[in-house]
Amino acid sequence: MRRVFLIFFSALLLISFYCSTEVLSAKSDSVKTKEGWTFGALPVVAYDTDVGLQYGLLVDLYDYGDSLYPSYKHKLYLEWSRTTKGSGISRFYYDSEYLIPKVRFTADISYLTEQALNFYGFNGYEAVYNSSWEDEDSPEYKSRVYYRQERKMFRIMASLQGNILKTNDRLKWIAGFAYFNNKMGSVDIDRLNKGKDDADKLPDIPGLFDLYDSSGVLTRAEVYGNQITYLKGGLVYDSRDFEAFPTKGIWSEIVFSYAPEFLGDWVSSYSKLTFIHRQYFSIAPKNLVFAYRLAYQGTLSGEVPYHMQPHIVPIEMRTATSQGLGGKSTLRGILRNRVVGDGVVLGNFEVRWIFFRTTVFKQSLYLGTNLFFDAGMVVKEMKRDISGWNNSLYPIDEYFDPGAEELHMSAGLGLKVGLNENFVISVDYGQAIDSRDGDSGIYIKLYWLF
Repeated sequence: MRRVFLIFFSALLLISFYCSTEVLSAKSDSVKTKEGWTFGALPVVAYDTDVGLQYGLLVDLYDYGDSLYPSYKHKLYLEWSRTTKGSGISRFYYDSEYLIPKVRFTADISYLTEQALNFYGFNGYEAVYNSSWEDEDSPEYKSRVYYRQERKMFRIMASLQGNILKTNDRLKWIAGFAYFNNKMGSVDIDRLNKGKDDADKLPDIPGLFDLYDSSGVLTRAEVYGNQITYLKGGLVYDSRDFEAFPTKGIWSEIVFSYAPEFLGDWVSSYSKLTFIHRQYFSIAPKNLVFAYRLAYQGTLSGEVPYHMQPHIVPIEMRTATSQGLGGKSTLRGILRNRVVGDGVVLGNFEVRWIFFRTTVFKQSLYLGTNLFFDAGMVVKEMKRDISGWNNSLYPIDEYFDPGAEELHMSAGLGLKVGLNENFVISVDYGQAIDSRDGDSGIYIKLYWLF
């Protein structure tokens, strides 16, 4: 395999288990009366041939107050991780319904760097993906990072949620903003080749990003990145019985976002509409659940810089990125950012089963699994000028296939380990159904997908 993850999963479970410690003691030995602060700590250990060894630490802290468990007053999430080739995550996330009376407040401040961020072009299958070009054993091999670009992102996000009706806490308003400073560029081949033998070095050739740049598919105004600030507002309906692992109820949101030109350096204002609907059905109480998520996001007005198109506008930022479609948060097993367009749809369908529960050292522990099917596609194309693509070395039909877009699908299964109900270690394995979407993927992260 060209990408290898060295995840010592058993060791991580042991470490996270022993680090899940009550900072303030409970009044009872029962986990059901847990009070005060608890935390779960997890080391980050992974390896990638092109970005190097990843190392770091993430910490999830909860304040359960006076017997609010399993709900909480305050949540803090901190992550610091780096790789030996320069990629990394520095993230602070806060969530509380008690900081501002009767209003839920979430905030995220992050700096994310990626030396080799996936880039496959636009409009799904209309952008041709040739896996042989990344395969060193293929006679057609070009480079392992042919479909990659570099990104450095600084991000600040904040959201507010409050009840619309005093007598009903299910229907809520939301408001917030997000600031992005994206710096884009070609993959730094010299840095990735540092310390490698000549036989292992990446060839210094133009990748897809460079070809899109030189041919004018990417405009001068966007190719090296932009500062974007968008404002958002909308409605949320939430009837879930429990946020971390819902067994029944609905969670739906509709969000309008607007990025005014004067709050950034992009050439025009633009707006988007995002609709996400999630529903949960209890098959066996608290143990077996069917869940699905349907989503749509589309551009309503203006032109969007290419590096903001994969961003799915969230009501709150639970993970380090809100990227789509393709990858751990949307289409598991399909190449990350494979499906990018002016309008996209998404569907996730899961059967979730918690098959074991116990209490050890006063900590609640469960084991669960999930079977899933994911699907999505572009429903509104990004209009891009390819008339400048006239290089005989790169035949245009090897890069573009107009009208080829159709449904992208994947399926797989996962394993979940829940500590004190809210801290969930998740492993998902997904298999792409069409080879134009890649092969498969394994994702180690926190929480259930939705």
